[in-house]
Amino acid sequence: MNKTAPATLSCQICKKTKSPHEGTIAELIRPSLVEFIKKRVPEWDDKGFVCFDDLGEFRKNYVKEVLQDEIGELSALDQEVIESLQEHEILSSDISKQFEKKLTFGERLSDHIASFGGSWRFISLFGGVLFGWIILNAIFLLNRGFDPYPFILLNLILSCLAAIQAPIIMMSQNRSEARDRLRAENDYKVNLKAELEIRHLHEKIDHLLRRQYNRLFEIQQIQIELLEEIGRKRES
Repeated sequence: MNKTAPATLSCQICKKTKSPHEGTIAELIRPSLVEFIKKRVPEWDDKGFVCFDDLGEFRKNYVKEVLQDEIGELSALDQEVIESLQEHEILSSDISKQFEKKLTFGERLSDHIASFGGSWRFISLFGGVLFGWIILNAIFLLNRGFDPYPFILLNLILSCLAAIQAPIIMMSQNRSEARDRLRAENDYKVNLKAELEIRHLHEKIDHLLRRQYNRLFEIQQIQIELLEEIGRKRES
């Protein structure tokens, strides 16, 4: 008779009944994680069944312990990465869009002013105003205009403009630094999670290959024994 897979299995950790699709066989788990689990669950059975919920919790604690051994005390970013590993969440996000949603009207206005003040359009326009101001007062009005040489009113306007423009540019730069800091934190979390996942995959693939080689070796041994048995029967 054909053997059919059981409809439900009992998890050896939580002792709850689970569907076979909600867990995995213990022997498929990579050895480093198995050793970690055995330290906390002495009755661990390598042939038993473990649900993904318990496996995810052990995996989170294992990664936390490995990171603590490698980098010392974990930061809030490291904790967030560990939680995402358990929940299988995506960490990558568009920081620029999230940052733009939080800006106030004044912050948006200062960004536009700083962007305009650092463009060739502003330099050309302001250069034309200065040149026209000087030509108007020194030549057309024969130095008897509203701001004769040495253009004291123009100097006052330039000083006021510089005093106002400087803090606006600084506010825009501060927000740019905050945006870059958030982007760097997000890149760090994504890179750390990718590194941990790749390490996990390498260990699991090596473990599966070793199991496959062992089974192939067992099959080869059985074939050799069968051939020897057939040879002895022919001789007899």
